[in-house]
Amino acid sequence: MPRIGYARVSTTSQDLEIQKTRLKVAGCEIIRAETGSGASRDDRTELATVLEFLRDGDELVVHRLDRLGRSTRDVLNLVHELDAKGASLRVLEPEVTTAGDMGRIVITVLGMVADMELKFIRDRQRAGIDAAKSKGVYKGRQKRVDDGEICRLASEGVSKAKIARDLGVSRMTVYRALEANAPEADTGSG
Repeated sequence: MPRIGYARVSTTSQDLEIQKTRLKVAGCEIIRAETGSGASRDDRTELATVLEFLRDGDELVVHRLDRLGRSTRDVLNLVHELDAKGASLRVLEPEVTTAGDMGRIVITVLGMVADMELKFIRDRQRAGIDAAKSKGVYKGRQKRVDDGEICRLASEGVSKAKIARDLGVSRMTVYRALEANAPEADTGSG
């Protein structure tokens, strides 16, 4: 049975090599890897590619279940999709497969644990942000685009929608930048 490996990290600062090595040792003939959140399947093109090409008898292999997804619903949906194709899922740590009934139960429990872990991560992140705000040290994430560039383009008559598209930001970002840098309205009675 062909084994296809899938590796994922959340950020570019994380390393995929440990996962790739484990997948090679497990006998994966093909390994697809990507960087992106495991909270949902949106924008996970490598996973979509793997799922598209899995066939009857194939086995999708992941290092840990949280690499596949952090939502119990997503994980169970993936297992269901694999079943429909006649394929199975193998998790290397802890070693479990959906090829048998007991494996499905374990996958369900592990999916629930991954879901809870994501909630805990978000709760800790929120608590850290709140603590930093209370100390006055939280500034939010850094801007990707300089407000001055947005204002310059707008002053040249470029539409807000085109500015947003060209700079790769939302239109709301453009509106906020223009509003923050607008000259104060004359409030005097003259």
